[in-house]
Amino acid sequence: MITVPAGVRIYLAMGATDMRKGFDGLSVLAQEALKLDPFSGSFFIFRGKRGDLVKVLYWDGQGFCLFAKRLEKGRFVWPLTKEGSVTLTPAQMSMLLEGIDWRAPQRTWVPKAAG
Repeated sequence: MITVPAGVRIYLAMGATDMRKGFDGLSVLAQEALKLDPFSGSFFIFRGKRGDLVKVLYWDGQGFCLFAKRLEKGRFVWPLTKEGSVTLTPAQMSMLLEGIDWRAPQRTWVPKAAG
């Protein structure tokens, strides 16, 4: 699992990305398609067309790091929008990478009404 430093922004790139892209291709996508600085230390998450593969790109201050994860069963939950990006919290990123629907997670307990 990736540890996210405090205060780091996490961006989910909308639409499908060509998963043949590596460090350079994904950093260009972050810069040109998302209009964000790939050297900012932010995390950029890209999903493949089939939905079972994601890549996370980030700059750690010395160089780019690239993390890839493929689900053997199921698909990564992704918004339907084709362009732009969505900002995630570290908890949402963790759920996403586990294959959990990060948009509406279910509690294991229901709070009781006061009174």
